[in-house]
Amino acid sequence: MIGIKINKDLQIAIEASLKAGKVIMQVYDTAFDVEMKDDKSPLTEADKKANDVINSYLVNTELPIISEENKQTDYATRKKWTTCWVVDPVDGTKEFIKRNGEFTVNIALVTNGKPELGVIYVPATKTIYVADVASKQAFKTQVNSHDATLEDVVQGATKLKPKAAGSNPVQVVGSRSHMSQETLDFVETIKKEGKEVEVVSKGSSLKFCLIAEGNADVYPRFAPTMEWDTAAGQAICNAVGVDVISQNTNKPLLYNKENLLNPWFLVRK
Repeated sequence: MIGIKINKDLQIAIEASLKAGKVIMQVYDTAFDVEMKDDKSPLTEADKKANDVINSYLVNTELPIISEENKQTDYATRKKWTTCWVVDPVDGTKEFIKRNGEFTVNIALVTNGKPELGVIYVPATKTIYVADVASKQAFKTQVNSHDATLEDVVQGATKLKPKAAGSNPVQVVGSRSHMSQETLDFVETIKKEGKEVEVVSKGSSLKFCLIAEGNADVYPRFAPTMEWDTAAGQAICNAVGVDVISQNTNKPLLYNKENLLNPWFLVRK
């Protein structure tokens, strides 16, 4: 066991993610229906049920919530928020529908636009990633049950450690569902530097986890994402010294913006 301190907000986020994972898997094991939202993205009963569970936990913190499945609060109100939750109840709904297990629960706490706490739970494998950016601690645990206690999560924890820079081949994280031409061009740029490239594919926010735990070198995302897709992953990366850099500003991604759409970004140490 590693030395870990869990504050109250992080404890609530951990508990919420585990219980959300439980209802997600209950739907996963049935013949579920798929709806299409206005933006043509898919929605299942799992998204709705998980959102209800997460809201029921986070409401106890009395902090506002930005969730993919909540009605978004007008920016005139949101811009006054110093601290808020940023939540994706089921990140990787396409992976959920394909039943490949690569979907996650994402919960992040953001203060002044910067992620400070992050939890990513992978219900299909019962693996949970947890980070506290200020204390520079990030770990993962595989639990035996969605009903695992906080003590179970802490006892089984292993520290996350990214790869050292300069490896060859360079492991580039690519999406199973969103490999854009710009990403392919980025890969060609690395090859022109004389390095070999190995593309590592993962769905959902697991792409951030690959970098944070040393199973890949760089994650270029030159395609649309929303704040709830990235906030928890950024917290986990930031806690181990990995940057998530906007390609618009060359600075870290910020949250609770007027437009919740992210710019393109690059994740690397």
